[in-house]
Amino acid sequence: MKILIVGGSGGIGSSLVSSCLDYYPESDIIATYNTHPGDIHHSRLQWRKLDVTIEDDIENLSNDLGSIDLLINAVGFLHSESQKPEKTIKEFDPTFFQHNININTLPSILLAKHFMTSLRSNKTTHFVAFSAKIGSIEDNRMGGWLSYRVAKSALNMAMKTIAIEWSLKVPNCCVILFHSGTTDTQLSKPFQKNLPVGQLHSTNHTTDALLDIINSSAPADTGKFMSYNGSEIPW
Repeated sequence: MKILIVGGSGGIGSSLVSSCLDYYPESDIIATYNTHPGDIHHSRLQWRKLDVTIEDDIENLSNDLGSIDLLINAVGFLHSESQKPEKTIKEFDPTFFQHNININTLPSILLAKHFMTSLRSNKTTHFVAFSAKIGSIEDNRMGGWLSYRVAKSALNMAMKTIAIEWSLKVPNCCVILFHSGTTDTQLSKPFQKNLPVGQLHSTNHTTDALLDIINSSAPADTGKFMSYNGSEIPW
């Protein structure tokens, strides 16, 4: 089994690398990083530098790796040191918006474009993109966080569209959008203070939830928007 974890040096990504090494003892794992490889070292683990915003980098990686059984894109962006998600439309900044699209939307589309052949197999394969419940239009009752919401909604539409196409062209691949909930990582740190008790999850909890969903899903489940608790999220 060959597993590709994009963003393997991040908070959830690192946990995924560790969990997959244990959960799939016969697997070979390729984990990508942007600036620094993760601290995990194993004979079945290979670190590869990848800029998910550069299509040539993704295409070259797909050519190098060949067939893949499981591809998980754990890359995401919510805020920078200088800019937090918008509380009001008055705070909207086109550059911040475009960066959200560049990190939260485009990479999964490019990965699907260049790994489509790699995921074509006679057995079940999986392509997982990290989304967020906040990208659900039906669930949006509070407003705010415009750039992040739009980027995740766009990702949802893109992956649903790809899942429909692949049901004919890559019929054994199950495409899943995954909502991790609020996980204890650097991405969520500024927003953890007022969370209700029990709403903040450890990275291990999130990883276990995702692997449970992957291992209980089949090609017939392709295109679903799944929460960490196993429920389906409305679009």
